[in-house]
Amino acid sequence: MRTVLVTGASGFIGKNLCSALEQKRNLKLLPYGREDNVETLAVYLEQADFIFHLAGVNRPQSPEEYDEGNRGFTDILLSLIEQQGKRTPIAFASSIQAALDNAYGASKRAAEAALFEWSRKNHAPVYIYRLPNVFGKWSKPNYNSVIATFCHNISHGIPIEIHHPLNELTLVYIDDVIHEFLQTVNELTSPDEDGFCYVSKRYQVTLQQIVNLLYSFDQSRKHLVMPDLKGDFERKLFATYTSYLPEDEFDYSLDMKEDARGWLAEFIKSKEFGQIFISRTKPGITRGNHWHHTKVEKFLVVDGEGLIRLKKVGSNDLITYNVSGRQLKVVDIPAGYTHSITNTGSRDMITLFWANQVFDPEQPDTYYLEV
Repeated sequence: MRTVLVTGASGFIGKNLCSALEQKRNLKLLPYGREDNVETLAVYLEQADFIFHLAGVNRPQSPEEYDEGNRGFTDILLSLIEQQGKRTPIAFASSIQAALDNAYGASKRAAEAALFEWSRKNHAPVYIYRLPNVFGKWSKPNYNSVIATFCHNISHGIPIEIHHPLNELTLVYIDDVIHEFLQTVNELTSPDEDGFCYVSKRYQVTLQQIVNLLYSFDQSRKHLVMPDLKGDFERKLFATYTSYLPEDEFDYSLDMKEDARGWLAEFIKSKEFGQIFISRTKPGITRGNHWHHTKVEKFLVVDGEGLIRLKKVGSNDLITYNVSGRQLKVVDIPAGYTHSITNTGSRDMITLFWANQVFDPEQPDTYYLEV
C-alpha cells in the first residue's frame, strides 16, 4: 500500500486531488491543511512515500507572506525530510507566475529552486508543475480564479466587470490537472527539457468568450435553449458553472400548457440536437393527427398505455404500434407521415418526445391530417 501526503489538502486543487486519491485502492491518504501543525507534518513525512506539495499563499494581507508561505514552508518541508534521511518523491504545484517579476512569482520561483537543489543533492525525483489558470468545481470566488468569480456572480445575479475583454487566458481544467498528478504517482510523468512538468490539455480563451458562454448557461435555465457543448472547454466550463448555482435554486419551473387533454411542457432545446418535451394525456385522448415536411420526432411512453398510428401522406396503409411504460419502446416518426398517439389505458399516459429541430411558430412545419 502506498502512502501519499498532500499539503494544502483543504485548498482548491488539494480538495480535488484528495477526493480522487480517496477513490484509489491500496492507497493511504495523509491530508495536511492549515489547521495542522509542524509536528503533524513531521509524522506524516515519516510515513509518506510520495508527497504532493500544494500548500502555498496567493492572496496574502502583506507581500512578505508570499515568501513565508511559499518558499518558507517549502524549506520547512525539505528540512524535515532531510532530518529523517528520506528521499521521498515530491510533486509541487507551482505557477506560470514564477516566470514573472512580482512578489508571488518570486516566492514560487524560490520554492522551485529549493526543490531543484534538494533533488540534485539527494538524487530524489521532483516534479514541478508550472500551472496556468486552473478552473473547476470547489474553486473559491474572489480568490482562486477569475472564472470562479464570474461563475459565482453570474449564477447569483451579481454584476461583473470586464476591463480588458480581449485579454486571452491560458486555462487548464481541474480534472485534467488531477489526471496528470495521478500519472506522476505512477511514475508515468517526465519533466520537459526545461525541467518543468505541464498539463497537456490547455485552452486559450478570451475573457469575453468566457463571459458570453457563462451568460448563455445562465439563460438556458430561463429559455431552455442549451448552448453548443460539443467542445471540451465548453463542457468543462458548463460543469464548473453549475457547481456555483445557489443551493436553494437548483430547480426551475417549466411552462406547462394545460387543456382538456392534459398538459405538455418543453424541457430542453438546442439548435444542435433539437428539443425534448413531455406530456400527460388523459385516458381516451388523442394527440397529433398532423405531419411534417422536415421535422423528425421520436415518441417514448414512460408511463401508461398508448397506441401510435402512422400513415404515409397520400397512402391508405395504416401502421400501428402499441406502447407502454412497462416495456420502453421508442417509435421514430419519419417526415412525410401523418401520426397520432392515443391513450388506450385507464389512467394518465406520460410521453417523452424528441424533435430534431426547435419549434418555430413562424415556420411550424406542422400540417393537420387525420391518420
